[in-house]
Amino acid sequence: MENQQLEPTPKSPLRKIVLALFLLILGIGGYIGWSFFYKPNVPATLANKYLLIPTGATLDQVVDSLKTGNFIRNENAFRMMAERLSYKARGGRFEITPGMSSYHLVKHLRSGKQAPVRVVLVNERLAEDIAAKVARSIEPDSLALVTLLNDTTFLDSIGFTPATMLSLFIPNTYEFFWNTSARKFVERIKKENDRFWEAEGRDEKARALGLSREEVYTVASIVERETNYEPEKERMAGVYLNRVEQGWPLQADPTLVFASRDWEARDLAKYKSLDSPYNTYKYPGLPPGPISMASIPSLDAVLNREKHDYMFFVAMGDGSGKHMFAVTYDAHKVNIEVYKRNLIGRGLGL
Repeated sequence: MENQQLEPTPKSPLRKIVLALFLLILGIGGYIGWSFFYKPNVPATLANKYLLIPTGATLDQVVDSLKTGNFIRNENAFRMMAERLSYKARGGRFEITPGMSSYHLVKHLRSGKQAPVRVVLVNERLAEDIAAKVARSIEPDSLALVTLLNDTTFLDSIGFTPATMLSLFIPNTYEFFWNTSARKFVERIKKENDRFWEAEGRDEKARALGLSREEVYTVASIVERETNYEPEKERMAGVYLNRVEQGWPLQADPTLVFASRDWEARDLAKYKSLDSPYNTYKYPGLPPGPISMASIPSLDAVLNREKHDYMFFVAMGDGSGKHMFAVTYDAHKVNIEVYKRNLIGRGLGL
């Protein structure tokens, strides 16, 4: 018996149609799924590209921040992707790239990779000033920061007091993560402070002067507020240290400004009887601590003080910012007359 070859049974038109519809639905579903999760959910342009997520935030709070900042178009797409990727909110400051999909946005936020912030500290006078400035850049508010900067127990643990606290801060631009705590902020500043003093022989120079870091900083803060003319800072530092060594009162006007908190004062004579440890007309020696932050040039000027016999100085009064220095009080009185004449010549009078 001859083998008979069976021909395949042709598919019915109905089966073909069903298969085609199935594939079409599958394709449409896949496209819809892709569109929902993987097409851009972040707008192509952003007014602000940094998202702040508070420490301990919930998913709802993250979504609220995304919506408030106009970082997403489709909330549901983000929520569903967050669920699929088991996203747990991590606090911080995140740079959002325009055109991100929900998938890439959730992956980015889940990674915890933050965009750092810059904190610029230059010439603040008080703990409140530092706290207010720092609070504009990191998560802790100014109250948390100023409370810590006045916490005697904490400051003692890092070798400072509320009076010497300002000497913690070396003027510079620092990078931090936005969600840095107040304590971590100060601990980082302390490390930067140590790094500064250990560099370029500064600790050795301070010891050679018989001064602690905080005492050097205190003198530097007075120099800082006394003159903006860099070339004479070492000479002026020498005058103040001569007075300390001779047991004279410093008689530094910037300390009266600090004691009185009258930052715009021009006539300081009324404050010379003020009973304050910062009144260097009334009390000899250095005040309890710095009267402001001191710049690095002022700090180095004290460490490299000019050795001389000058005990007095007075402004030139000619608008140059320079000062005249004298060894004796008689010579100082002559310089004062020059100062007065220069003011009169500029139409300022006395």
